[in-house]
Amino acid sequence: MSVVRFGVSLEQDLLDELDAFVKDNVLSNRSQGIRRLIKNYLFEKKWQCNNVVAGSITLVYNPHKNDLSAKLGNIQLEYRDVILSSQHFYLSTDESFEIIAVRGESKKLTELADKIRALKGINRGKLAMTSAG
Repeated sequence: MSVVRFGVSLEQDLLDELDAFVKDNVLSNRSQGIRRLIKNYLFEKKWQCNNVVAGSITLVYNPHKNDLSAKLGNIQLEYRDVILSSQHFYLSTDESFEIIAVRGESKKLTELADKIRALKGINRGKLAMTSAG
């Protein structure tokens, strides 16, 4: 793909924020930073349009609290049409780490993640999505 050059004028504080973004994301230059921000924006716009996306839900929780493992299993069964796989790891006797691979309409994946994160005993939960062909 060919690259087109164009000029951009920014206020100093916005330029400083861009430079911080480039540094924090270990990018080579401002152009890469602007490209990344545009791609993120466009993906988020598609995500809000309820396109099909792929992603993961990562969880840290105590499986012994409130029959949490059974509740998680029931929710995953309810959403089996969008769950590709799940992997469970024991971090300690009282802490589990789980990764749930998902693919489907972004609204449904968000709904699934919200249901899971709302369970009492989930310490941390995060949904990450990316475009899917």
